[in-house]
Amino acid sequence: MQVLDGTIANVSLPTISGNLGVSTDSGTWIITSFAVANGVTVPLTGWLMGRFGVVRTFTASVIAFTIASLLCGLAWDLPSLILFRILQGGVSGPMIPGSQALLLSIFPPHKRGTALSIWSMTTLAAPALGPVLGGYISDNYFWGWIFLINVPFGLVTASLTWRHLHDRETPTRKLPIDTVGLALLAFWVFSLQTMLDLGKDRDWFNNGLIVTLAIGTVIGFAAWLIWEATEQRPVVDLSFFKRCNFVLGTLALCLGYALFFANNLLLPLWLQEYQGYNATWAGLVAAPSGVMAVLAGPFVGKLKLDARWLATLAFLCLGGSFWMRAQFTPDASFFVLAAPLALQGLGLSIFFVPLLTILLDGIPPEGVPAASGLSNFARITAGSFAASIITTYWDRREALHQARLSEASSPLSPLYRSAIEQLQSYGQSPLQAAGSVYRQLVNQAYLLSSLELFWVSALLAVAMIAVVWFCRKPAPSGQLVAAE
Repeated sequence: MQVLDGTIANVSLPTISGNLGVSTDSGTWIITSFAVANGVTVPLTGWLMGRFGVVRTFTASVIAFTIASLLCGLAWDLPSLILFRILQGGVSGPMIPGSQALLLSIFPPHKRGTALSIWSMTTLAAPALGPVLGGYISDNYFWGWIFLINVPFGLVTASLTWRHLHDRETPTRKLPIDTVGLALLAFWVFSLQTMLDLGKDRDWFNNGLIVTLAIGTVIGFAAWLIWEATEQRPVVDLSFFKRCNFVLGTLALCLGYALFFANNLLLPLWLQEYQGYNATWAGLVAAPSGVMAVLAGPFVGKLKLDARWLATLAFLCLGGSFWMRAQFTPDASFFVLAAPLALQGLGLSIFFVPLLTILLDGIPPEGVPAASGLSNFARITAGSFAASIITTYWDRREALHQARLSEASSPLSPLYRSAIEQLQSYGQSPLQAAGSVYRQLVNQAYLLSSLELFWVSALLAVAMIAVVWFCRKPAPSGQLVAAE
C-alpha cells in the first residue's frame, strides 16, 4: 500500500487536477507532499519502535495510513487533498521498516534472506500495478477510489498483524526524542519543497513569498546542521557523513532515484496532455518497468559480483532507458514508448541492493538502522525535489521552443500558409485551422522539451558510474540488505 500510493497518482494527476479545477502544475503537490512528509518521518521510525514496540508501531501506522487514505478519497478540493496526503505520507514512515523488522523476527536466520527477497518483490510489483490501476480507476470510476481501495486492505492487515503477532512485541523503553532537530528538519524541508512547487508560477525570486521561503530554507538548514552536530541524541546522525562510502553511495542512490522518480512523473503527464493517451494507456506504457523488475529480481539476487559492478550495470540500464526516450518522435507507437520502461525495470531490479551495500560498508551492526534511515530520508526527499524541478524546466524549455517554432509559423511563412490552406480544404474555418496549427506547435514544443530532459537524465545516470567507482570495494558482510 505504501509504495503503491507513491506511484498510483502519477497517471491520475491530469484527471484529479481537472476534477478539482486546478492546473496540472498545482496538482504535482499531490505527489510531492506525500513524498516529503514520508521522508521527514522516516528518521522517527527507530525512536517509535524503541518506545512503543515494533508490532504496536507497525499496526498503528497501518491504521493511521488507512484513515488518511479514506480522507484522501473524500477530499473536496486541492488544499484538503494535499493536507490529507501530507498526513498519509507522514504516518506511513514506519510501514516499510516495520514490515522488515517483523519478517526478521518471524523467520529463523537461514530463511530471512528468502523472506526479504519475497518482500522486495512486493515493493517492486507496486510500480507495475500502480500506474495501470490508477489509470483504469481514473478513466472508469471516481478518482478517489485510487485511495479508497486501501481501506479494506489496511483494516485486514492491521487486524491480522495484531491478532497473530502481538505476543511477539519487542521490549520497550523510555527514550528521549530530539524534538528541536525534528522541527527544524520539517521546517527547512517543507520550506524548500514549497519554494520549488510555487516558484515556477510566481516568477521565482521576483516574488516576496518565494524569497521568504528561500531565506527560511537557508536559515533552517544551517540551524538544523548546527543543532544535529551538537545534540547528544540527534534525530539524524550526521556523523555517518564522515565515511567516504556512505557519502558517495548516498549521493548515487539519491540522484539515481531522483531521476527515476522525476521521469516517472513526467512521462505520463506528457502522454496524457500532449500525445492523446488516456490514463489507462499511460499506465500500461509505464507498467513494463515494474513487471521487468519483478521478473528479474530473483535472478539478480543470485549474482555474486562486486557491488560496484552491479551498481554500474544498474546505471547503464537507467541511462539507456532515458536515452531511448530521448529518441521519441511525435508518432511513436505504444511499443516504442513502452520499451525503455522495460529496460528501466531491469535497472531498478539491480539498483537498490548494491548501493545500500556500498553506503553501509564499514558501519557497525548497531548503526545500520540509523544509517539506512538517513539514506532513505535523503533518497525520498531527493525524489520529491526532483519532481518539482523537472516539471519547472519542462514548462520553461517548452516556452523557449514554442517561441522559436513560432518564428517559422507566422502568417508570412509559406509553410504556415500551406498548412492553413490544407486544413481549410478539409472543411475547417480559418480560425479553426489556425487553432489546429497552434495546438501542433505546442505539442512539438513540449516534445522537444521532454527530449532534452531525457537526454540530461541519461547523461546524469551515466555520470553516476564515476561516483560509484570512487567508492572502495565493500567488505563481505552478514548484514541483510533489502531494497526499499
